[in-house]
Amino acid sequence: MNGQLLLVMVLTEWRLRTRRLGSLLAFAAMLGLAWLIIAAPVDNTALLVVKDTRVLNTSAALALASATLLSPLLTLFGFFLLRGRAAEDMRSGLGAVIACAPASSAAFLLGRTLAGLLYLGVLVLAYLASTLVFHLSHGVGPLELGVYLRAYAFVLLPSLCFTAACATLFDSVTVLMGKAGDVLYFFIWVALLALMASIGSADLAPAPAWLLLDFTGIVTAVSQLSAQLGSTSVQLGLSSFNPELAPISIKELSWSTSQLFTRGLALMLALLPLVLARLCFHRYSPDRVKLSAAAARRSPLAVLNAWLKPLSRLVQPLFWLAAKLPGLAGQVLADTALSLASTPAAIALLLLSIAASAIVPAASLAGPLIAIATCWGVLISELSSRDFQADTELLACSGRGGAGRRYLSQLSASCLLGLMFMGVIALRWALTGNLLGSLALLSGILGLSALAAMMGVLAKTARCFLAFFLGWLYIALNARDLAPLDALGFNGAANTASVGFYLSLAALAGLAGYVWQVRRLR
Repeated sequence: MNGQLLLVMVLTEWRLRTRRLGSLLAFAAMLGLAWLIIAAPVDNTALLVVKDTRVLNTSAALALASATLLSPLLTLFGFFLLRGRAAEDMRSGLGAVIACAPASSAAFLLGRTLAGLLYLGVLVLAYLASTLVFHLSHGVGPLELGVYLRAYAFVLLPSLCFTAACATLFDSVTVLMGKAGDVLYFFIWVALLALMASIGSADLAPAPAWLLLDFTGIVTAVSQLSAQLGSTSVQLGLSSFNPELAPISIKELSWSTSQLFTRGLALMLALLPLVLARLCFHRYSPDRVKLSAAAARRSPLAVLNAWLKPLSRLVQPLFWLAAKLPGLAGQVLADTALSLASTPAAIALLLLSIAASAIVPAASLAGPLIAIATCWGVLISELSSRDFQADTELLACSGRGGAGRRYLSQLSASCLLGLMFMGVIALRWALTGNLLGSLALLSGILGLSALAAMMGVLAKTARCFLAFFLGWLYIALNARDLAPLDALGFNGAANTASVGFYLSLAALAGLAGYVWQVRRLR
């Protein structure tokens, strides 16, 4: 393998990733993420709590806890940020050039994976810089950079390798290049976290064999911390504590040779998807990656949509009404009908959502709302980037109203789909006295729809919002007492301030996306 050629491929791929506007959004998000998931010592919450006792925010505590909290989120966010390069190569015509390049398939896949690691590493450095600023403002004791670097390397290296390798694998398998791959990886991620949670909740120390699957480093870090403190009652991130108990301080964890060896083996196992990627790589062969009916039949999601295709007839009245209505209203209905008709599975989910919202008791609607909101978020993630991905953006924006009306149509269609999926819940909550929950749900629909529209036109891909949405959902389900995270009201923690925040977010994000789209396509 030519080392110089590999270096050129890595740097070229890295430049292609970093020069996208979506990368700027990801960089900015990482700067703010540390302040979002690390609790300041106020309101009886702390970053690290042991037996209801707050642990001081020393370098050792902040380094270990911030890296451990980042790892599962980065494993999810990073995958969606790295995903989609193969589809972009085919859309732009670069795939044919890569197929004829002298580099071997193994070298190409390795170069793409290393470039992904480098890209994620830059994001981690941004997060680390923000954490260091947090230490200077809220920390205790001196800032020890070496402690941070060692903790971040020990915890994050296997998770970074696993994320980059999986992104390369899913782009190398034809049937996993679309939404089916996105959904499959999300379930793999959830299953991996659930497995680690079940292992970490055991009273006995986890077996070394299980620690090989601890790519996120959560179980390893918590078990080592428990051993130092002599307690299994360890809570990470936004945890309440007893202010009457004196806070304690921890030292930097000393990793034994066996633990370093185990993390090294976990890192090697995290790279195993690269072997499968080499075996399945399509090399952009037209007979394997072209959008043919045969290829579509191999996709589980396409099979499901094919089975449910008769349901598309249910949205035909929307197309008819859209043709009758003038101006923006007709365009909104047309976009809404197109989103449903192109994905018949969404129609089935919509019918199930309406039925569940009407049947389930009002006091128990929070559970179904989580599942319904997840389906809605995935559906609207591609709405504002659909024109660009289909190379019809200029054509779609050439009609009456131009790019501005087109953007407003897509934003309004996302809101309308939200009302169709969750409007019954909002109505029932309002009728049963839960007016605040109803307002929170409506404001969340507006805010998330505006974010989806803005991120779609900025990043020109659905995965930017999808990564944000799934990450927010994960955090919200694990921090149920925080009102700012309860965007849709399913945690019951929303208040008037959070409702106002999401209404303001809807206005700012909607305006930003509108101005950007109009200026770009002027």
